[in-house]
Order: sequence, then C-alpha cells, then structure tokens
Amino acid sequence: MHLIDWSAVLAVFSVYITGVIIPGPNFVAVLHKAASSTRSAALAMVAGIVLVNLFWATCAILGVGIVFATFPWVALIVKVLGAAYLLWFGSRLISKANEKQPGAAAEMAQTDDLKSSFVQGFLTNIVNPKSMAFFAAVFASAAPAHVSWPTFAAMLGVVLVVAGSWYSFLALVMSHGGVAARYRKSAVMVDRLCGSLIVFLGIRQLIR
Repeated sequence: MHLIDWSAVLAVFSVYITGVIIPGPNFVAVLHKAASSTRSAALAMVAGIVLVNLFWATCAILGVGIVFATFPWVALIVKVLGAAYLLWFGSRLISKANEKQPGAAAEMAQTDDLKSSFVQGFLTNIVNPKSMAFFAAVFASAAPAHVSWPTFAAMLGVVLVVAGSWYSFLALVMSHGGVAARYRKSAVMVDRLCGSLIVFLGIRQLIR
C-alpha cells in the first residue's frame, strides 16, 4: 500500500502558493473579467486557468523539465507563441477600450458567455510563458523524481485548491456590485491599463 509523502506535498505547496499569488497575465485577466463582466463569467475564466495549472503540474511531476532541457527549441517556441498571444490579447483590450461608448461595459457583461470566458482563461494560461517556466523549473524541482499515485493525486489537489481558491477570491471581490459599478464609470481607463499591463508582460517574456 502506497502512502502519501506529506513532506513532498508540503514542499510543492510552499513553492506553488508563492508562484500563484505573484501577479501575472492570469491575475490581470481575472481582475479585468470580474470587473467588466458577470461573476459567473469570471469564475468560468478561473476554471479555464485552473485546468491548465493542473495540466502543467502533471507535466512537471512527470518530468516535462527534462524535455525542455533536452529540446530547448520547444521551450523557445512556446515562449514566442505565448508572448505573441499576450501582445494580441493586450492590444485587443486597448483597441476595444478606444471604441467603447458610455454604457458599453454593461452591454458587454450581458453578452459575455461562460464558454468563451472559459476558453479565454484556458488560452491565457496555456500560452503563458510565466506558467510554463514556473512549472518546468521551480515546481518540478520541488516534486520528487518518482512519487506514488496517492502523492501525485495529493500534489494535484494542492494545485486545485490553491489556484481555485486564490483566483476565485479575486473574481468574487472584483465582481462585487460596488467594484463593478466603479469599473463602469472608468471602463475605458481600466481597459487601457489592463491591456497595457498584458502587452508589457508579453514584451517582457519575449525579450527575457
């Protein structure tokens, strides 16, 4: 009977919780979605982000870092594609902000469906070079080379609970009525700011 290696699970927890709370593209995307759209749409985006985190965690535990070390061009391709998506996503936010008319934020919130929000969260994270680098290097170094299935499941449970709790907290706070109302009063400025931050993160990932 295989037992859970709690020391390994704790090591993953201590590393992962630090990586999650550091602001990045996922952080900005969730905050913007929660403030500009509905709470359910923001939580759907969170679900997409968490699913990708579970995927990257699984790859890290199984040794994806070895693949990137052996074939550095694979990591480079993912990095460039990720940076390109962030640049496109940020530029799109800025462009839409420039086209916005008074009251447009409220209308957008009504048309933002759950499926598109989930896909947006999934894409924002799957091509996020920061996530890939974190799981391939930092997370993988915290996980033992070989773990039992119960330990494997416990590590994924840590990822699910930590990421789900943190991003859901952000979504719930930012989608509060008072916060959303303030967003609608300054939607253009906030969209430009969020778009600029995402563009900056994309450029930084591209040149690093």
